[in-house]
Amino acid sequence: MRKCDVLIVGTGCSGLYCALNLPRDKKIIMITKAKVEESDSYLAQGGICVQHDENDFEPFMEDTLKAGHYENTRESVEIMIGHSRDTINDLLEYGVRFCRDKNGELKYTREGGHGKHRILHHKDITGEEITSTLYARVKELANVEIMEYTTMVDIIARDGEAGVDIRSKRFPEGTLAAKASAKEFLQHKTGECFGAVIRKEDGSFDTIYADCTVLATGGVGGLYRYSTNFRHLTGDGVALALRHGIATKDVDYVQIHPTTFYSENIEDRSFLISESVRGEGAKLYNKNMERFVNELIPRDKLTAAIREQMAKDGTEHVWEDMRTIPLDELVAHFPNILEYCKDHGFDATKECIPIVPAQHYFMGGVKVDKNSQTSMDRLYAVGETACNGVHGKNRLASNSLLESLVFAKQAANDLLKYEPLDMDEDFDGMETKVKMQTDKDGQVVVTKVCTFLTPDYSKYDDIEKWNEENHKLVLDEINRRN
Repeated sequence: MRKCDVLIVGTGCSGLYCALNLPRDKKIIMITKAKVEESDSYLAQGGICVQHDENDFEPFMEDTLKAGHYENTRESVEIMIGHSRDTINDLLEYGVRFCRDKNGELKYTREGGHGKHRILHHKDITGEEITSTLYARVKELANVEIMEYTTMVDIIARDGEAGVDIRSKRFPEGTLAAKASAKEFLQHKTGECFGAVIRKEDGSFDTIYADCTVLATGGVGGLYRYSTNFRHLTGDGVALALRHGIATKDVDYVQIHPTTFYSENIEDRSFLISESVRGEGAKLYNKNMERFVNELIPRDKLTAAIREQMAKDGTEHVWEDMRTIPLDELVAHFPNILEYCKDHGFDATKECIPIVPAQHYFMGGVKVDKNSQTSMDRLYAVGETACNGVHGKNRLASNSLLESLVFAKQAANDLLKYEPLDMDEDFDGMETKVKMQTDKDGQVVVTKVCTFLTPDYSKYDDIEKWNEENHKLVLDEINRRN
């Protein structure tokens, strides 16, 4: 058994940025299922959005809402855009090297769904540049401990009475009444979290108690046959939310990326061909090498168009032509994409490459408010694990990194409101802690009562079955809401 002030489950950009924004006197433990570098944050190629100037707020808002089919939570989008420049300034201060023009000014690019150039990038490995820089800064902190190959098996919680968000079901979906009732449910707390049960690299179980727990467990790609995600990202945060009656939101909103490198090997993780490639001018062709779509429409519409064309052509892929991009720009901006294509038999500077849609991003997740607070006390969710409504039904390109960072900082600031758990360092076992004091008249007064829960590890003995149940919970919920 261990105790910390804040437990962060996940070491992607949101988890790392959350840690960096917490006070240095807080003891923080971060855990990750694999290596730190094996998070989807490292895979983001395109870039990170930022409000370009004072006149860009409403255009940025409109692009985000339009891509999300106007199902976005406007307040969350406002927070993201409003904090975008400060977030970029933080990244620059940490040492992130965004691309600059010949005058040394930040260089902005454009991607599908954006009405103007507002995206910063580092070559075609922006996610890796940002996340590796954040990781380097976190490693400098004496108050942070990172445990690799450590899996969150369960949360330690006193579950509340509310288990399922049934209130909004009384009203037609999408109506103001339904949205109001959903907001009411979010304010109805469903219990309290005291940390997590973990499974260490050697297979043994342990417990980490924490004053606050932050879920940054990533998306659901590992549940799909074709996905750009790492295979170990299997929606763990959502699964445990479903087990404990914690509110979830829009779990059926799963984004398919329209352009990933086509491979006949179904075991391969789908390699993403960045949105920026089309933003810089790449074209899509059918089997007859004819254009069939506007390449800059939002991803969901483009995915539908590609699938329709594949069905019409009777093929398993379409073609993407990068030769329309000036060669010097292509080589400078997309070196890793070019290298990957070459390693897989295609010289993208001279020929088209085969591409196919694949699962890419999870817009839904554990339901949170504007401060990333879940419906359970002392429990937060950030990054792809969380759903704060920014993305609506479809994520706008390059909003993911920005949203993850902005709301990770929101969580770091908000969780400080909780008082530390009242427990002894040698606490072991289930018990009720009663803090008492004697008043001036010699009467004993109870001032605080805290119940701590020690998990029964026996229910995790068949860990494979436990994990399979979690995977089924998430997939069933996705399918139920479709």
